[in-house]
Amino acid sequence: MRRFLVLLLVCFLTCSLTTILSANTDDDTKAPEPNTKASGRVEEAGTVLNEIQAAPDNRIPEEILASAECVAVVPSLLNGGFVVGGRYGKGVASCRTEKGWSAPAFFTIGGGSFGLQIGGQATDLIMLIMNKNGMDHLLSSQFKLGADASAAAGPVGRHAAADTDWKMRAQVLTYSRSRGLFAGLELSGAVIKQDKGSTREFYGRMVPFKTSLKGEIEAPKTAYPFLSTLAKWAQQAAK
Repeated sequence: MRRFLVLLLVCFLTCSLTTILSANTDDDTKAPEPNTKASGRVEEAGTVLNEIQAAPDNRIPEEILASAECVAVVPSLLNGGFVVGGRYGKGVASCRTEKGWSAPAFFTIGGGSFGLQIGGQATDLIMLIMNKNGMDHLLSSQFKLGADASAAAGPVGRHAAADTDWKMRAQVLTYSRSRGLFAGLELSGAVIKQDKGSTREFYGRMVPFKTSLKGEIEAPKTAYPFLSTLAKWAQQAAK
């Protein structure tokens, strides 16, 4: 009888320990939440890009979108965050890979000076990384526009003028949309770096910039609202 009770106690303690360990699994191994602020940002980024590119003559020119190595979108910067004080936003980026557009990478952008006042209730920012040097800066997970990577206001319209130097000189082309107005934006001194909190929230673990943007991980289904929209417009621009 005593031996039986000891065996029963051992089994009970083993089961209890297993339950405790399962409940305290490290954040890096837990499954991502299907509905989070990060996944919402991905969906909003797709909506912003879709709305802008659906405009007939006031959009990112097809030649530019077809040539971009990476596309980054910061949706819904509220309360004129780039005008006074705040100058801070959160966005999502994707780069071209051999398999298509990469799994999204999350970043923050803050500081810097801006060539026009983009106040209003909601402002959307789009950045296109145009060449390998610009992409290398993005993959570093932190860089400064105008210092580490050259930035310029992107031309607007269905097609880019042949005499523009966007393809030869600018590593990053920037745009903004505020109060319905979409235009190229002079953006200098802003620092872009990885948003680790949103990355963990979206993937359920820490994923380095390079791992996601180089296509080394599979994009979850919650990334499709942005990636499918990006693929649609990039493919249409390349025709």
